[in-house]
Amino acid sequence: MIHVYTLQDGRLTRAAEAQHDAVPDQDIVWIDALDLDGDEERWLQRRFRIDVEAPDDDADIEASARVFVDAQGNLNLRADFLIGRGHEYVTEALRFVIGPHMLISLHDDELPIMRLLRMRNRAQPGKLAQPTDILIELFALDVEQSADALEHIYTELESVSASVLGEQRGSDDAAADSITRIARNEDLNGTIRRNLMDTRRALSWLMREHRLGKAQTDKVKQILRDIESLDGHTAFIFDKINFLMDAIIGFINLNQSKVVKIFSVASVAMLPPTLIASVYGMNFAHMPELGWRWGYPFSLGLMALSVALPFWYFRRKGWLK
Repeated sequence: MIHVYTLQDGRLTRAAEAQHDAVPDQDIVWIDALDLDGDEERWLQRRFRIDVEAPDDDADIEASARVFVDAQGNLNLRADFLIGRGHEYVTEALRFVIGPHMLISLHDDELPIMRLLRMRNRAQPGKLAQPTDILIELFALDVEQSADALEHIYTELESVSASVLGEQRGSDDAAADSITRIARNEDLNGTIRRNLMDTRRALSWLMREHRLGKAQTDKVKQILRDIESLDGHTAFIFDKINFLMDAIIGFINLNQSKVVKIFSVASVAMLPPTLIASVYGMNFAHMPELGWRWGYPFSLGLMALSVALPFWYFRRKGWLK
């Protein structure tokens, strides 16, 4: 699917699909290419002389593959953008072709921030005057979405913290659920941090290519400062995740220690009756108690007393709690 946009009175206006060929190149400010089929790829290649690469090629991490200038002098830039799907977030690789008067974006999945950009443009026209303005605004919205995702992670970790440190801390089921939630948020935090790193690298390349005006450069610097602050917040979240994980492991070890302690106390308490039974189980001919009428009840009572006394002593010392 191809969306062709022009600027009219500072507003992005999408041309009808049937009118794509009728729109002059100099009037086009943005072409958004989403999940192209064969005919659409050939149309882009024929009209704008750009190479439409496969999605797998866009996943390269080498600098030479992510930022380069093609034969027509267009700057090609690849960057990852965050996509929220319910409570989950994934990254989508986009390729941008930045020409003197036109921006072309190629991607496979729809990005909510693009809809948000168009909505803000309708509400506040005039802020987008050049193709690079659109690109910078997309990066700014992506950073905003990363901040929202980090807030969601922090809220989730606060819930986990209340569960771990609250009344449910002794429950093994609660501990297992907390570990699952912590692991999910740790993975999400890593995804956001990687996305911020990729955005920082893309913006730094834009500045080094000297294709930005003064106002655009100032905005990019502000975005980079926002990324720096969010990067510090991801480090804080990693520390909180490690603390919660250590706390959960500590409570699990404590519960296991309680179980081991109970078995230890029980085994110690059973030693005296075992000793008594062993003594009276010896097969010697001359044992004074063998002919005693009350010998059997006496030995049973002695064993019961030998069990009760250690348990009373352990309970008094608080070792059974």
